[in-house]
Amino acid sequence: MRRSTSSTNRSSRASRSSEPAASRRPRPTNGPGAFRTRTVPALAVLTAGVLLAGCSAAGTAGSAKSSDGTSDSAVKVGLVYSRSGPLAAYGKQYLDGFNAGLAYATHGKGTAGGHRIEVVEQDDAGDPAKAVAAAKTLIGKGTHIIAGTTDSGVALQLAPLAAQNKVLYIAGPAATDALTGVNAYTFRSGRQSYQDILTAGSLLGDSKGKRVTVLTQNSAFGQANVTAVKEVLGGQGATVDSVLAPPSAGDLTPFAQQVKSKKPDLVFVAWAGASAPALWTALDQQGVVTSTKVVTGLAGTASYPLFGAAGSKISFLAHYFPGAAHNAVETAMLDGVAKAGGTPDLFSPDGFTAAQMIVHAVEAGGADSPTAMAKALEGWSFEGPKGDEQIRAVDHALLQPMFTAKLNGTGAAAKPELISRLPKDAVNPPSKQMAG
Repeated sequence: MRRSTSSTNRSSRASRSSEPAASRRPRPTNGPGAFRTRTVPALAVLTAGVLLAGCSAAGTAGSAKSSDGTSDSAVKVGLVYSRSGPLAAYGKQYLDGFNAGLAYATHGKGTAGGHRIEVVEQDDAGDPAKAVAAAKTLIGKGTHIIAGTTDSGVALQLAPLAAQNKVLYIAGPAATDALTGVNAYTFRSGRQSYQDILTAGSLLGDSKGKRVTVLTQNSAFGQANVTAVKEVLGGQGATVDSVLAPPSAGDLTPFAQQVKSKKPDLVFVAWAGASAPALWTALDQQGVVTSTKVVTGLAGTASYPLFGAAGSKISFLAHYFPGAAHNAVETAMLDGVAKAGGTPDLFSPDGFTAAQMIVHAVEAGGADSPTAMAKALEGWSFEGPKGDEQIRAVDHALLQPMFTAKLNGTGAAAKPELISRLPKDAVNPPSKQMAG
């Protein structure tokens, strides 16, 4: 085991990542920095927790076995995610999906490769400094696997830490393209921004000669979207510019006015955080949604009513919405989340897929070597809740299907309708050389 020895400066709060948010449902918590440890023998007991003062080393192939063939030692998995803070609703979706995925991948036994899986939850509240501190503590206690990150800014801090300490790191909803190929120990269980843009491009037809404006926040997530739109749609002949708002901005009318003044043929909206309702109100009041084509990501189910009458005029790219995939694994995820009292939503697949990846990494790579776990994941093809997925060996991009949709109805009655399912090969991000 290696312990992190590098000092960590308290960085400024990083930008929020993921799809546009609508409502926040913060979970009760024991406060920032509180650990919740649980052994997961079956879905029915996923909520049972046992506080640990410390963590023993992960089991080895030669560890003592119980009568049922399970090692007496455990594989410890640290979930560092937003249990509180602006992205808490997304964190809850991820956690619910992870619980269901762990039960599914272990057939309800909570074991992988003969080892019990113990999960330690840590709330980063969307703060990179808290996330790094939590990860260092977990690593110092012998945790070989870190997962769960909701925020792109947080993920970009944890990725180098994983490489320095040689631990397996699986980011969740964090969408920044910069994670792909960043190092040999970093993976993701969700989509990345480039896949969003490729999906949007499928809705646009011929982009040549078109003017495209990206409306987003001046954040890691926002800048990743601007870069991706310039690369994808700009590469198809469009002229791309952007309007960037501070993540803390409350009055978004001036930014809607800037967008309208540019007279674009297309507005690509990439937004995260609780200010999403104010954004759509401003765009509606300024006539942007009626004067040009607007494309945005379909967020969680709570966001559907926020679009109001404008919702039927917007084209949506979709990472996921319940019922989009229509396969047996998605059904297992939907049932598992519902049986545990949760509600399937946008980032449920990110958690479910992370659990599938962890179980496969331990079963195929062993419990003791994160390097072997990472090698076991490279090139792995599997059926996930979104459909046919594959981890690209060269840069760890998660190749996966994407969806397009429209909203029918308004208010509480608004529901997404599938337009198309794009197979993973139709939305592959460009291959990158592994950084290290």
